[in-house]
Amino acid sequence: MAEFLLRWFHYLGGITWIGLLYYFNFVQGPFMAEADPAAKSTATQKLLPRALRWFRAGAGVTFLTGILILGKRLGESPLGAAAWSTPWAITILTGALFGTLMFFNVVLVIWPKQQIVIASAKAVASGGQANAVAPVAARRAFLASRTNVVFSIPMLYFMGAATHYTLPGGGNHAAYWTGVLIVAALLEINALTATTGGTTKPIEKIPGVIVTGFVVWAIVYGIARAFLSA
Repeated sequence: MAEFLLRWFHYLGGITWIGLLYYFNFVQGPFMAEADPAAKSTATQKLLPRALRWFRAGAGVTFLTGILILGKRLGESPLGAAAWSTPWAITILTGALFGTLMFFNVVLVIWPKQQIVIASAKAVASGGQANAVAPVAARRAFLASRTNVVFSIPMLYFMGAATHYTLPGGGNHAAYWTGVLIVAALLEINALTATTGGTTKPIEKIPGVIVTGFVVWAIVYGIARAFLSA
């Protein structure tokens, strides 16, 4: 019963979180790019803070319940330490890795950077000066959000595959996790080192971010097939 309740809240939190992630990237972002300055300012001051609060809450509930589910399943396994190397564990932990990076992108990058943007918009609306660091903060929040869209595609696949289509449990686990961590780290570095100006990254376009997500899934799946065996 306890695990079922955790899963229920995990789904509710995840739907809220990922739904708002896609809203920000596929709906609000294009609107803000086309909106006139007055509409953009109003949305930044009044709409964005409300959406971000639900966004952060959804991420927090999803992450916390996910940790509790993993702890319960692995802690109660009769296999002991070997439970961490079962096909279920490898598959679910692959999804959890991307989900964890997404969570930290929310609480350490997207949320704080957007607070700078919101505060700057409010200052300008009150007759003050814009914060000079707001454009850089906005771009870093934007690329971190885009990176989370990329991560969400393999994350959702491996979360579902843990029940319906697990990865093999044998082979070279160290090589597998090294490859997955390198892929994730390269994408994360791309998000965290953003500056204003420069060339447009593929993930800045909606088709590009969707394609990149499936490419990352294919790479991780290919690493699994290369290093893990039944």
